[in-house]
Amino acid sequence: MENAVRHSRVVVLIDHNIEWQATLLWSALRSEGWLELYPLEMVMFNDVGLAHDSNDRDVWRFAQKSRMILLTANRNMEGKHSLEKTIREENTPASLPVLTISQEVRLREREYRTRCAERLLEIVFDIENYLGIGRIFIP
Repeated sequence: MENAVRHSRVVVLIDHNIEWQATLLWSALRSEGWLELYPLEMVMFNDVGLAHDSNDRDVWRFAQKSRMILLTANRNMEGKHSLEKTIREENTPASLPVLTISQEVRLREREYRTRCAERLLEIVFDIENYLGIGRIFIP
């Protein structure tokens, strides 16, 4: 797969449990014309062959190997394969950040959705400065 950072094409892997909310977010990006300004692509687990019951560690490793930014809402530190534990154990200075929507139920609200979209774009536009961060909560 083409390197998302080096070629300025950013691919965002949507966690399976927020697919509907992510489509709302993408609609906000599209309606504001932001997707025309920046080559940003959204992919779902089905698009890339990930099983919906994949554990957090496997999802994180897949996203890093494929140079995709993982967008999630509820990955936690419960269990040995939890997202937070994985980030703490495997994150490197070259790792792409995981973006976590702080309150995914609020994506139904236009203002909150717009704030999340703007924050996502801020990070994407300056992705090189976010490498190695681990996790970023948005908005």
